[in-house]
Amino acid sequence: MIRRLVTLLLLPGLLLVCLLLPGMVAAQTTAAKALLLKGATIHSPNGPLAEHDLLMVDGRIQAIGQDLAIPPNAEVHELQGQHLYPPLVALISQVGLREIGMVRSTVDTWEVGAVNPQLQAAVAFNPDTEVLPTLRANGIGYAQLTPEGSALAGRSSLIHLSGWNLGQSLVKADTGLHLYWPDPRLPIGDEEARNEALADYREAHQGILQAFEDAQRYQRARTVDPTLPTDTRWEAMAPLLEGRVPLFVHADDQRQIRHALDLLQRYNLKGVLVGGYDAYLVSAALLEADVAVIYTHANSLPLRPDDPYDLPFQIPAMLHQSGLSMALAYPGSWDSRNLAFAAGQAVAFGLPREVALAAITQVPAQLLGVPALGKLEVGAPASLIISKGDLLDMGQAGVSAMYLEGKKVDLDNRHSRLYRKYKERN
Repeated sequence: MIRRLVTLLLLPGLLLVCLLLPGMVAAQTTAAKALLLKGATIHSPNGPLAEHDLLMVDGRIQAIGQDLAIPPNAEVHELQGQHLYPPLVALISQVGLREIGMVRSTVDTWEVGAVNPQLQAAVAFNPDTEVLPTLRANGIGYAQLTPEGSALAGRSSLIHLSGWNLGQSLVKADTGLHLYWPDPRLPIGDEEARNEALADYREAHQGILQAFEDAQRYQRARTVDPTLPTDTRWEAMAPLLEGRVPLFVHADDQRQIRHALDLLQRYNLKGVLVGGYDAYLVSAALLEADVAVIYTHANSLPLRPDDPYDLPFQIPAMLHQSGLSMALAYPGSWDSRNLAFAAGQAVAFGLPREVALAAITQVPAQLLGVPALGKLEVGAPASLIISKGDLLDMGQAGVSAMYLEGKKVDLDNRHSRLYRKYKERN
């Protein structure tokens, strides 16, 4: 009796589901609504296109041109006077790895020891950080999660800044190994202190060389005998030694850079220089070795007291003039949001505007092995930002919308919520 009663109660619901199911399936298989952005200045790889339209369909850029036809059921936005840019790529970032610098339990950027190539910074990523939305609000759509440390600190990953968790956010798991070159500077005056510092540097330098030697020997031994015990440190270096990912060498002093170039040549490694304060002094050697530069001082003070105050601002233009491939980065966590303005500072001191834009979009994507990102062209992912003015100008920039692969991203953040709260205060 009870079973018959339950059946009678469930039967209407089952019939309703059967009636609705074909429509539900049809809705899921129909193409996503097209989005047409009209009349904006589109910053394409070939330069800005004034008063152009951009059509997005199914997460891809389908067309760019003037007076594009409006597809059926398309959503249309009139953007006259506004600008379309690729989302910025924040290289050498610790967003989601560091929340409050003075609270140790919220900092997951560093591991003990000098040889940790097996570590991946992304494992510690916190997608619920309050910092991440503030980066999106300034146009940053992607970040290279980068470990900090001494010597071989670990591997970085590329994420987009609109996922619920690491799995959803991950774009590329292994973008390369990070090597922090030891400081060769010696103290002035005290001979004993100088000798001690020199000995420390030589020991650290030798430790780096020994790590690469051990990794190479391990790879050769495993090739001959795959049954040998696994060492996760040297296994993690296999993609680097095989030339599949680059070695990111963090170095500013020209002595560090020259020693790093010797290492890259000895083991035939793909290299990227990070920091690069003295890169303009050794640009010929970097060009010969085909090493790109991620310059991190575009908005910094001089590293030496006798340097001109504006030298850090001029170096990007000098690197560009030398022919080096160059990206710009604003290392850190919360302060990474100033990336576009650091590029604008370089523009003010001689770097061509389109080169500066490429240095925070297209070039970073190429260095990380995802060349489809960082540019607005037909066939590319429909990832872009809409700005009310020049994105590189602090006085004009105003990101009003962001799309990642066709999906609109929420730009609200703690800063804007506090702004609204106190603006409405009586």
